Amino acid sequence: MFSQTRISVGFVWIVIFCHFSCKKETINIDISGELITPRTYIIPKADQSIKIDGREDDPSWKKAPFTKDFIDIEGQKTPDQKTRLKMLWDEEFLYIYAHIEEKHIWATLKNRDTIIFYNNDFEVFISPSNSNHNYGEIEINALNTVWDLLLDRPYNTKGNPIFHWNIQGLKTAVHVEGTLNNPKDIDQYWSVEMAIPMRALTELKRSPKGQPIIGEQWRINFSRVQWEHDLIDDRYYRKKKNGKYLPENNWVWSPQGVINMHLPENWGYIEFAESTQTDQPWIHKTDSEIEQIVYALFRKIAYGDYKYLRDQTPGEIIPIKLKDSDGRKLKISLLNSYTGFDLELEDQDNGAIYTIDERGYINRPSGQ
Repeated sequence: MFSQTRISVGFVWIVIFCHFSCKKETINIDISGELITPRTYIIPKADQSIKIDGREDDPSWKKAPFTKDFIDIEGQKTPDQKTRLKMLWDEEFLYIYAHIEEKHIWATLKNRDTIIFYNNDFEVFISPSNSNHNYGEIEINALNTVWDLLLDRPYNTKGNPIFHWNIQGLKTAVHVEGTLNNPKDIDQYWSVEMAIPMRALTELKRSPKGQPIIGEQWRINFSRVQWEHDLIDDRYYRKKKNGKYLPENNWVWSPQGVINMHLPENWGYIEFAESTQTDQPWIHKTDSEIEQIVYALFRKIAYGDYKYLRDQTPGEIIPIKLKDSDGRKLKISLLNSYTGFDLELEDQDNGAIYTIDERGYINRPSGQ
């Protein structure tokens, strides 16, 4: 079942020989703590133009429901200040409105493409291909300073951030209900409104790279970075202890399970709908449960507790078994090569086969 495109003819003979003569011990792997249930959101289509001013007062926004409140990134704690958002779309833009409760609204960074998360910020992560390759990130602070970047793949798989990626035609605005950088009062909230050009997003898609159609599903998540602060001469600074900055709080729409936003496989799902379809039940276009298993196994082998399996002899097929498959009949095997590895999972209930390589690039059954 494995693709041999990266393996020479001589190596193919090694694989065939080992398939019949190199019986390997089955490896039992526990991924029970690795699986999450991503949140979902059906995006209504805007039927009127939207003015990007940081406010929610355009009539079209009334048709868009708010998401559930943000939760701590690991999925357990409830933040003490609420964050929620809503989305719309049309042929030109993906629209986002975020409402961010904040008692002390402050920001200092004013230059585009500086590291915005050194301030309190709001962040968008988006993959139009339901993949952890070629995804975009946008960060914005209360001064409406933007940092946008492109990643070919996550950092933990040796991904390369492309900092010079600037989204042409991106529109953003911030509204502050309170006072900015004034510690002498208590603020209410700041809100972010964005219009992200569809042209920039569809360039990140696997083929076809056309505009989204009704029913199409993408992966997306949102993060709010929140720092504890100190006041020095009536100015806000990130809080330190023993000379070191305290760690930031990471509050997200769809919990990641770990403190790492760069796991696109754990992001939430969005679906593009007509303007009146937001109350329809969610139906995944792919087998999200199986994909969670595939990615969890990948992380264990690529850089986790089972990384040692990558040191096995190239050409050997290593059978893998889950300690708890929740009743699903799964056939899983790992094939090392001289350049990496391929992990294959077959769902024996329906014959669907998934593969993922050392880069985290997943191949789904045809039609998904």
